[in-house]
Amino acid sequence: MSRPLIIIGVLIVIAGLLWPWLSRLPLGHLPGDIVIRRENFSVFFPITTMILISVTISLVLWLFGH
Repeated sequence: MSRPLIIIGVLIVIAGLLWPWLSRLPLGHLPGDIVIRRENFSVFFPITTMILISVTISLVLWLFGH
């Protein structure tokens, strides 16, 4: 149980250190991401971004076997 938590913690630290470069990626602004902006509110559905992240994570887990 502690090993997965340590791995997740290390990944979060690495993502935090790489954030200046990761924020430049177009995630959240891909074609297929739905943005609805009205006068008093806005709604954002990052459908394409979620699918891309899900496929990437699935491939990594499949390749490294778990």
